Amino acid sequence: MKDSLAVYVHWPYCLSKCPYCDFNSQVLTGGVDQKEWRKAYILELGGYARILPGREIGSVYFGGGTPSLMEPGTVAAVLDKIAGLWRLAGDCEITIEANPSSSEAEKFTAFRKAGVNRVSLGVQSLRDDALRFLGRAHDADEARRAIEISARIFPRFSFDLIYGRNNQTLEMWAAELREALTFEPEHLSLYQLTIEPGTRFALLAEERPMTAPEDDAAAMQDVAVDISRSSGLHRYEISNYAVPGGESRHNLAYWRYDDYLGIGPGAHGRLVLDGERHATENAAAPEEWLLMVKEQGHGRIANEILDIETAQREALIMGLRLTAGIDCAEWRKKFGMELFDFLPEARVRKLWAEGLVLLEDGKFRATPKGLQKLNGILEYLTR
Repeated sequence: MKDSLAVYVHWPYCLSKCPYCDFNSQVLTGGVDQKEWRKAYILELGGYARILPGREIGSVYFGGGTPSLMEPGTVAAVLDKIAGLWRLAGDCEITIEANPSSSEAEKFTAFRKAGVNRVSLGVQSLRDDALRFLGRAHDADEARRAIEISARIFPRFSFDLIYGRNNQTLEMWAAELREALTFEPEHLSLYQLTIEPGTRFALLAEERPMTAPEDDAAAMQDVAVDISRSSGLHRYEISNYAVPGGESRHNLAYWRYDDYLGIGPGAHGRLVLDGERHATENAAAPEEWLLMVKEQGHGRIANEILDIETAQREALIMGLRLTAGIDCAEWRKKFGMELFDFLPEARVRKLWAEGLVLLEDGKFRATPKGLQKLNGILEYLTR
C-alpha cells in the first residue's frame, strides 16, 4: 500500500562480538536498564508519529545486536506503542532476531505473547568446527534445539547459514544445507562469508586465507539454489530463499525501496515527507543515543533530503538484489520517470549482450549469471 511503513528497532548489545561482524553492536559488559530503553524507544516512536500520521505498519523488525537479550516486556511495550500510534496491517509481520544460545522456550513463549510472530535465528552453521571458527557462542546441538523451539512457538521462522569458509568443500556445504532443510523452514538466509574492514577476520586474513576461493564459493551458491529449490524454497533475493508467501516482508520493504523508519542507536531510515525522500541516521553509540532521545525526543544525527538521482541510485542497488528485479511500473510511480531514462543505455546494452541482465514481463533484473557478478554490475551502472 502507498502509506505502508516498515519499522526497524535496533538493539545494540551482544554477549560477544563475532569476528566477521561489522554491524553496530557492542559486547554487553554489565546490566542494561530495560526501563530506560523502553522509555527511549517509546519517546522516539512518538516523535516520528507526529510527522508520519495515518500510516499503516506492514512490518516491525527487532534487529541488532542480539535483540533476544531484550526483556519480553520491553518488546511488548514497543509493540503496544506502535499499535497505539499507527494502525497495524492485518498481516503485519513482527520479527525478532535471536541467537540459539538465547532461545529458551520460556522466553520465546513470552516474545510470542508480546506479539512477535516471526523469529530469525542466527544459526550460521550446523557444524561445531565451523561455529568455533565463526566465533559463535552456541554449538550445533543448541542450534538444532533452537530451530525446533522456534518452529513450535512461532507461526513463522527463519535461520541463517554462512558458507564459503576456507577449507569448506562443496560436499560439506551440500550436506549441511540438506540437513538444514530437514527442519522444513519457510525461509532461509544463506550468506557467503566476506571479510569486512575493521573486523577480527580482516586482521587474520592478512596472515592466512579465511574464505573459500572465488570459484568454489560461486559453485556453493549454485548448489544452494538447486538444493533449496528441490525443497520448495525459491531464491527471491541474492542471499534469501523462501517458500511462496514466506518471504521476509520487512526486508522486501528495503529491497523495493519503500518507506522504513529506523529507531534505536545507529538505525537508518528512508521516508517520503511532503514529496521529498529523507535519509535519516541515528547516533551509533548507545549512551549518546539515549541522551539525545531523553533531551530532544529523537537520536537523529542526520536527516538528508535526497536528490532524485541519489534516490534512484539507491533504489537500483537495492532492487537488483531481488531475483524478480525492479518493476518498471513501480519505478515510474516512485520517481515520475522511466527506469531506462535513468540507466545509461550503452552500458545496459553491453550487460544485456553479455547475458547479465534482461527485461522480462515489465521487470528489469539480473540473470543468474548476473547475480554472481552483481557488485560489478552495480558499480558499472552507477559510477
